[in-house]
Amino acid sequence: MAAISVKVCHMVFLVVFLLLALILAFSVGSVPLSVFSVFSGSATDVERIIFAEIRAPRVVLAAIVGASLASSGAALQGVFRNPLGDPGLIGVSGGAALGAATAIFLGSAFNFSGWPVLYSIPLAAILGASFVTFFLYKFTSYLGHFSIITVLLVGIAINAFSTVGIMGFQYLSDDAQLRSLVFWLMGSFARAEWETVIPAACIILSAVIMLCRQTRALDQLQLGESQAFHLGVDVKKLQRFIILSAAVSVGVGVALSGIIGFVGLVVPHLIRLTLGVTHRILVPASAILGAALMISADLASRTLIAPIELPVGIVTSTIGAPFFLWLIARAKH
Repeated sequence: MAAISVKVCHMVFLVVFLLLALILAFSVGSVPLSVFSVFSGSATDVERIIFAEIRAPRVVLAAIVGASLASSGAALQGVFRNPLGDPGLIGVSGGAALGAATAIFLGSAFNFSGWPVLYSIPLAAILGASFVTFFLYKFTSYLGHFSIITVLLVGIAINAFSTVGIMGFQYLSDDAQLRSLVFWLMGSFARAEWETVIPAACIILSAVIMLCRQTRALDQLQLGESQAFHLGVDVKKLQRFIILSAAVSVGVGVALSGIIGFVGLVVPHLIRLTLGVTHRILVPASAILGAALMISADLASRTLIAPIELPVGIVTSTIGAPFFLWLIARAKH
């Protein structure tokens, strides 16, 4: 009972942390706002416009991307039975990045404007992520069996190919294209708009819910594939489902925010330190903490050296890299 009470307290803390992060992110910025005045109707017209059209979509996008990366990382670590599992390992982030880089380069070269600019980069990134997912599925089907090792090796090859393509676009880009491309590759929520955030939220939240529904099977998988099979788990079907769900979720997130590192790797480890390794708790708790941390990282990125805005990927990597080294040192002892 004591252990259950501690876990309940930790979950309550995570929810409170998320709510506080939301309130701070809505309130703090170049124009300070009062969330309570906005919702009570006492805010000025300018404050309502800033909140509704600029700050709210940005904060919501940060939350869903953080939840996507963290929950996908927790689920993939369970499928691979490897604490280094990360959405980037299977090549989805690389494929989405290459698609977005193509759209940025071609859009600037052909002087696109209006709605093509709004949707071209997200659509191209989603197509890139979808192509990688489809290729993984077809390639493993061609081999006649679904192997985690094969998926990881193919993911490494896809990431290498994507890096070559992105470097090629960087080499061919002019100054404006290069700046836009590099800023996107570092991650940013500055271009968040409801027209793209709402459909992305629907897709990502659906994927996160589907991942949470597989947590019992993930726990059984930790006993080993043969033991999980004898317990009634269709191991190959579970592996395909988790990888496809993570690919869709991460692909949509990367499409709108760019590449943001360490969230999918570090957040599940943080949850394990406090709430244990049970996926029934690990996956949803990772989604909550991932959302809160991403909101906080975005808040830091736009306020630390205001009015200059840092790419959010720099903030997450600055925090995540030392923490990951600490985890490695801690594991040795």
